[in-house]
Amino acid sequence: MRLLITGGCGFLGAHLVEHFLKNTDFEIVVLDKLTYASSGYDRLRDIKLRRFADSTVDGPASGAHAPMIGAHEHPRVRVLGCDLAQPIPDGIRREIGKVDYIIHAAAESHVDNSILDPLPFLQSNVIGTHHLLWFVRELEHLRRIFCVSTDEVYGPASWEHPGHTPTDPFRPANPYAAAKAGGECVAMAYANTYKLPVTIVNTMNLLGERQHPEKYVALVIRKVLSGEKLSIHADPSKTRSGTRFYIHCRNFASALGFLIDQEESIRRVDPAVRGQVEDDCLPLKIHVAGEREISNLDLAQMIAGFVGKPLNYELVDFHSSRPGHDLRYALDAREIRAMGWKQPLDIEASLEKTVRWFLDNPRWLGLPA
Repeated sequence: MRLLITGGCGFLGAHLVEHFLKNTDFEIVVLDKLTYASSGYDRLRDIKLRRFADSTVDGPASGAHAPMIGAHEHPRVRVLGCDLAQPIPDGIRREIGKVDYIIHAAAESHVDNSILDPLPFLQSNVIGTHHLLWFVRELEHLRRIFCVSTDEVYGPASWEHPGHTPTDPFRPANPYAAAKAGGECVAMAYANTYKLPVTIVNTMNLLGERQHPEKYVALVIRKVLSGEKLSIHADPSKTRSGTRFYIHCRNFASALGFLIDQEESIRRVDPAVRGQVEDDCLPLKIHVAGEREISNLDLAQMIAGFVGKPLNYELVDFHSSRPGHDLRYALDAREIRAMGWKQPLDIEASLEKTVRWFLDNPRWLGLPA
């Protein structure tokens, strides 16, 4: 199997590379713009694996004496520099070669930056999706492309809302969300017009190791370590903080691996038995989210507990003064669980693992080692 991961040097992308290296024998091609958000090769370099002389799959302790290498040096990984805001060059197309699956994770994803300058988000998330899917039309053996999207395309959810479903209308509240909704529309239209095997996977707030220090979990850890006051977004009464369904990147990667396995299972069934081919493929859209809703305040308190220091905080009505930031997001993710996927780690275990890692790797917090 050959898997193409766009944005594979970024926060989510590097976790995808790590997951599929450790859990499959796939060959992996990474397309990445190599900007500040991807930190160049730093994330892949930081993922240490062993190079086994007798196998291309990372095996058991029999290879314990093999040298450790970064994921970017692994014999099953190839990294290609490419900006999807521009058409994919012919040379890169040839180097990509035959591909069985694609995970399109490349995106501009910082809400504050999108409010200050929306254009790069439209170029990356809409035009970039077009350029990739235009290339996909040429791939003869492609089985499926998974386009990673966000809960934010649906806009904020009221406190009473049980969670957005895949058929809910788009109501983006900021330029980042609008750009991701635009990318989804491109993917839907091209799936219909060009019969591309597209599945859009919407997820929620991702956490995990090697996340940029500007993001919430890393920010809270730094504030707790320094004793600085943390401002937590709340409702206008300043009594109720925002909530999310946080999920670890490796849990999300596990869900994508599960969907690939589902696709392979469908292909192994005799078409005469399974019925109409068009009815026996993965859905156009599916949601993946954490197992339960948790407030940003509760999450910060949990982080402080793992750090072992008190949380100094205040609830602020940030949303009323700065439109575009939503207080609550919620996704209905029952479908993938009904299909049989089980989340490997719950939120407590995921968060503790992440906090411990950051404490052991302070440079990723922007602190001296």
